[in-house]
Amino acid sequence: MSSSTPPPTPSPRSGTAWHRLGRAGRPRPTKANVLATLLALGLGFAIAAQVHQTSIEGLENLRGDELIRILDTVDQDGNRLADEIQTLRSSRDRLKSDTTSLAEAQKAAQQRLDSLAILAGTVPARGPGIVLTIRDPEDGVTAPLLLDALQELRDAGAEAVQINGVRVVANTYFADKDGGIAISGKKVTAPYVVTAIGDGSTLASAMEIPGGVTNSVRSVGGQADVQAKDTVTVSALQTVSEPQYARPVPSPTTS
Repeated sequence: MSSSTPPPTPSPRSGTAWHRLGRAGRPRPTKANVLATLLALGLGFAIAAQVHQTSIEGLENLRGDELIRILDTVDQDGNRLADEIQTLRSSRDRLKSDTTSLAEAQKAAQQRLDSLAILAGTVPARGPGIVLTIRDPEDGVTAPLLLDALQELRDAGAEAVQINGVRVVANTYFADKDGGIAISGKKVTAPYVVTAIGDGSTLASAMEIPGGVTNSVRSVGGQADVQAKDTVTVSALQTVSEPQYARPVPSPTTS
């Protein structure tokens, strides 16, 4: 018969020592500790409540006239901001309008410049018009006859004209010269090919009216042929010289 030996049990003195050590490590609930804890909690709640109620209490403590003054100030600030918004919108619209006006002015100026360049003969031109061909087997066509043809074309609305590769402009002059005709000093000979841009039917009718250019050419033994075309090209250019004496008059300024 075997017997078992029971495990040793801790002595009462050893357990009591550990219990005393754990109890010593815990804070003792003294009156001072409890009072400090309650004060800390109360202070925390007071601060939170104060932060939450600051704005409300600030308005609640104001008198009626002070509230009215605050409302008036808010209204004034709102009106001022509305005015500033309107001013900014007006500035924006004005800038847009100025930009559009500037673009339109530039476009109009460019169109005017192009028109003046065509009239001055400094750029080529293309459009509907006529080609008038004058043959002169008997040398009867003179400078005055060509000048008459040019005047008739201008009266009929010709916008650009060239004769035998010479651009005809406002200061162009004609003169008889050695069996031919000098146009602004440049000699040309028959056949004289006149190219004019404008309304083709109107220009052609102007050349063929009774007693007009074609009749005058035939009366001196020449032949005149007029052809209206949808597109003709005036490619001859005129060199523009700087005026020696004339100067533009400054535009009047408005104050």
